[in-house]
Amino acid sequence: MKTSNRRSPCGSQSGAIAIDRDRRFDLYHLISIQSFPYRLSMTCQPHPKRPHTTVVLAMSADGKIADARRSPVLFGSPHDKAHLERQVALADAVLGGAGTLRTGGTAMRVLDPDLLDERQSRGKPPQPVQIVASGSGKIDPDLPFFQQPIPRWLVSTQAGATLWRDRPGFDRLLVAEGSDREIDWAIALAAMAELGIERLAVLGGGQLVGSLLSADVLDELWLTVCPLLVGGMAAPTPVDGEGLLATEAKRLELLDVRQVEGELFLHYRLKRKTE
Repeated sequence: MKTSNRRSPCGSQSGAIAIDRDRRFDLYHLISIQSFPYRLSMTCQPHPKRPHTTVVLAMSADGKIADARRSPVLFGSPHDKAHLERQVALADAVLGGAGTLRTGGTAMRVLDPDLLDERQSRGKPPQPVQIVASGSGKIDPDLPFFQQPIPRWLVSTQAGATLWRDRPGFDRLLVAEGSDREIDWAIALAAMAELGIERLAVLGGGQLVGSLLSADVLDELWLTVCPLLVGGMAAPTPVDGEGLLATEAKRLELLDVRQVEGELFLHYRLKRKTE
C-alpha cells in the first residue's frame, strides 16, 4: 500500500503521521513531534474535512451494550446482524476500540453477496478498512482479526504506533496525538479523510464513542433496542467515559423508528450547537 503525496493543514499543538508497512511516511497535521525520529515544525489552519461518522450499536432495554464481564455474546437477533452488516457495507472504513476487538477477536466483514455486489457497483473494494483505536497499541497479534482477509489500520499515539512499526499486522499506522498524549480525534478523522475515507462506521465500545462525542465528530447514531434486561453498574453503555453535564448534553433528531419483531431500530442525527 502506498501513501498519498497530499499534505493537509495542521493544528498547533498536536500531530498525525500515516505510516505504511514499507516504512514510507506521509505527514498529517505534524507539529514538533518529539518522540519520532522525524521532526518538523509547521504553522497552518486546522483541516475542516472529516468522514461522515455513524455509530452503530445494539443495546439492552436498560441501555447496556454488554454485560459486566464484557462477554462476547451479541444481544441482537439475526435481523440486527443483517442491519449491522448493511451499515458496514455502506462504510469506507469501520472504527472500533481495542477493548471491543479483544472481546470479540474478529472484525465484522461484509459477506452477503448482494451487499458485495453493491459495493462493487459503487467502485468500492469488497471490504471496508478496519481501523482499530488504541492509545497504548497493546493488541494481541495472535487474535483471529489478523488472519482475516481485510485491510487493517491502527490509529494510536506515538508510543502505541511504535510497537507496530517493525512488525506485520497493520497496513497503515495513523499517529494522531494531542497535547495530552491521548488520541486527538479531530486530527485522526481529518487524516482519514485525506486518505479517502468518506463514510466511517463506529461499532464501539462505549469508551470510544464517548471520546468521539466529546470531540464533536459524530453525525448519526443507529441504536437497536433489544428486548432484554442486563443491569449492573459495571456493564458498559453506548456512551461511556466521563460523560457530559445535562446542560452540555448533545441533542438528537429522530430520523426513523422501525420495529422488527421484538427489536426497535432507532436512527438519530446529532444536532450541532448552531441549530
